[in-house]
Amino acid sequence: MSKFQAIFSLFILVFVLIFVTYKIPAFSSNHSTTNHPTSNRYIEVHLLGVNDFHGQLNKYQMVSGTMAGGAEYLSAHLKKYKQENPNTLLVHAGDMVGGSPPISSQFKDEPTIEFLNLLHFDVGTPGNHELDQGVNEMKRLIYGGFNKKTGYFQGSNTAYSSANIIDRKSGTPLLPPYVIKQIDGINIGFIGVLTKETNLYVAPENRKEVEITDEVSAINRTVKILKEKGIKVMVVLAHDSAKSDKAGANSSGALVEMAPKIDDEVDVIFAGHSHEYANTVAAGKLIVQAYSNGKAYSQVKLEIDPHTKNVVKKQAKIIVTAHQQIKPDKETVALLKKYRKRLGSHFNQVIGQMPEEIKRNQDANGESPLAKMIADSEREAMGVNIAFVHQGEMRKSLKKGEITVEDLYTGLPMGNSISKLILTGDQIKLALEQQWAKNYENRLQTVGLTYNWDPDAPIGNRIDGLKDMKGQEIQASNEYEVAVSNYLASGGDNFTAFEQGRLVESGPQVVTALMRYIQQKYPHNILQPSLKE
Repeated sequence: MSKFQAIFSLFILVFVLIFVTYKIPAFSSNHSTTNHPTSNRYIEVHLLGVNDFHGQLNKYQMVSGTMAGGAEYLSAHLKKYKQENPNTLLVHAGDMVGGSPPISSQFKDEPTIEFLNLLHFDVGTPGNHELDQGVNEMKRLIYGGFNKKTGYFQGSNTAYSSANIIDRKSGTPLLPPYVIKQIDGINIGFIGVLTKETNLYVAPENRKEVEITDEVSAINRTVKILKEKGIKVMVVLAHDSAKSDKAGANSSGALVEMAPKIDDEVDVIFAGHSHEYANTVAAGKLIVQAYSNGKAYSQVKLEIDPHTKNVVKKQAKIIVTAHQQIKPDKETVALLKKYRKRLGSHFNQVIGQMPEEIKRNQDANGESPLAKMIADSEREAMGVNIAFVHQGEMRKSLKKGEITVEDLYTGLPMGNSISKLILTGDQIKLALEQQWAKNYENRLQTVGLTYNWDPDAPIGNRIDGLKDMKGQEIQASNEYEVAVSNYLASGGDNFTAFEQGRLVESGPQVVTALMRYIQQKYPHNILQPSLKE
């Protein structure tokens, strides 16, 4: 054996001894190891998102055959996830309040904000319903302040962001356009935006201080600011629509259309507003939406390179807040108990007995049985022959059987009152023509009128044969008394024709008129014939 061979053999022996002693893993042909998988180099961040909760603290729904929703179960699910995954942030995409049942609405939606505070939501953005009671009331719920009915409220502990709610006086965003959160050394930029259609939905007097500007421009403008700060992980909280099937295909909605125009630095978009399921990718952006009313939440998992600060992998699930195999959160149960006690027994009173379900949904002809009933109750309350109801006013159908005060306030949660207006025949026709706009149909429900409409006629010229309840044609220059909600009277939902009318009288709340109507026509404990007979 040569001297070189002896030295080489000794080297091999030493290497084997080191290998055995320190258990160094063997090399593999794929350039990775089982002890150190590639993903271990990355930082995992979890984002849990809720949208369109609408104060549904004590309401439950069936989802795919299982009971879901309710604040105590949503809380239990989110808390459990956070305990198991420490790098977790809670976010929401708006409409957390507004359209709420009595347990929240009767206390100016403070109970819902208290609930969100219990969960320590990190970042949120307003939806259109946060503006239902006006800009100042939205700011009171966020920052705290005094209300003459409820007293002083401490406000929210959530950081709110909106890049496109612009203060008309200053020309700058009313709320911070972005929020930066840090997890495990990674800075994440959150940008909030609100659908521009809010300019149509919210009553003009409740948004007179602000203007809702283009979402894409606001996002991209804010992305530029975050880039300058060195932020590379960006998440948009958008109260705007998105939809997909369970596999992520067949995606649609405003955000899917916007995605190619949004800066590619945006990694994830949490959607809302349309109450749909969405878990899809559009133009490289992961877009999620978890139905509504707390019956599900979006779970987004990001893997981030700690050196480049870039997202290297992103995936999402929509998780139903099923009641099975989880106990309700005790802290939330105590909160609900407190407000149930304060609410008292009034809302449990039975006011009528419905012989069958009265559905809010429109049929093939665009007719809603519940809307017709509401219109009839408004017409009777104001002593007029004609009434109009918009579809967005109703949130739930009237169930068969006993109807309680709470049922009505839950189904009609907006708190609108009835207005008696004088409109000309031309203004009535214009209101009916405004059911159609360029991209959507927004049907009004009417009583006391009949008319024909041609779906193929140009927008603005679809109504024909407009007659009153006696079969007489509505005359262009004649004046007619009509009943509408104060929301429609102010031009809400872009029905500006009603705004042109002359206010004659302000009446009771819409829910009060419907309550009286049901008490008279469907009194409790009296056997009623079917409505179809």
